[in-house]
Amino acid sequence: MVNKMSEEYEMICFQIISNSGAAKSNYVEAIKKAKVGSYAEAEALMKEAEQYFVEAHRVHVDMIQKEAGGEETTFSLILMHAEDQMASVEMAKLMAEEIIDLHKKLDKLS
Repeated sequence: MVNKMSEEYEMICFQIISNSGAAKSNYVEAIKKAKVGSYAEAEALMKEAEQYFVEAHRVHVDMIQKEAGGEETTFSLILMHAEDQMASVEMAKLMAEEIIDLHKKLDKLS
């Protein structure tokens, strides 16, 4: 049986997914820029990625606050996917920071 979700609920989930996806893409692009020594571009991409990541979290926190205030939240696969995307972005961010740092150190050794 499939529960009907409201359009607003779906939009909230898609906001989380799309912002998470944009953040993850920017983190990957930042790594690619660092790989070729374009650290200023990598840093700009990291900052842009952070803005997307913060927006995904803001939307998610709003949803949590509504639930804490008594509004019923339907758990669905789309919400689970959105939260999974956010979690993977956190790992992408950590890995990007570390990989960029390693590229900088390698450049100093060369």
